[in-house]
Amino acid sequence: MRAAVIVFPGSNCDRDCKVALERSVGARVEMVWHQEVDLPGGLDLVVLPGGFAYGDYLRCGAMAALSPIMAGVRKAAARGVAVAGICNGFQVLCEAGLLPGALLRNAGLKYVCTHVDLEIVNLQTRFTSAFGARRSAVMTVGNGEGNFFADDATLDRLEGEGQVVFRYRKNPNGSARNIAGIVDQSGNVLGLMPHPDRAFETALGSSDGAMVFQSVMQSVMATA
Repeated sequence: MRAAVIVFPGSNCDRDCKVALERSVGARVEMVWHQEVDLPGGLDLVVLPGGFAYGDYLRCGAMAALSPIMAGVRKAAARGVAVAGICNGFQVLCEAGLLPGALLRNAGLKYVCTHVDLEIVNLQTRFTSAFGARRSAVMTVGNGEGNFFADDATLDRLEGEGQVVFRYRKNPNGSARNIAGIVDQSGNVLGLMPHPDRAFETALGSSDGAMVFQSVMQSVMATA
């Protein structure tokens, strides 16, 4: 599997994602600077990592969403390439209009860093198929603005169309309807506030995050 990790000024989980992809699925990973206008060819996965792109100025992800490379990310998603935005990457995808909703300040107005128990709501996505029949996972959150918000009509549509993929069992940040991760209508684009890149092997406290990357690998192999 060939993957690209987008690097924005302020990204701090870019290398975490690279290592997680290499160790969990043996991916060939290229780091792509945000000022590039095109992505490498032949990609199976594009990852927008966690961090504080542009120092979170204006709004989290708002400036990164205007980076030149985002045109390439949109084109890749339209071609059917899997795109995953993790934490700050989720914020960027929402600001770029690739996912609905927004990420607001945490309900308690405090930074939250902890392991979280997740319910896997939809096992039939290219990001969750490796979980098999499992309905639970443990990953890690680290955010100050992880509070997912959308209007009721959008939330109803997300749930009704199977776009809610992960849900918090105990909500750490006030997200609407305990939502932790969603996909777009095509199923190609995932936004996930918990970090699979911080939970891909047992030494980190959980290896459940590896299954997100393994799921993408399975979808690549199924279409090869």
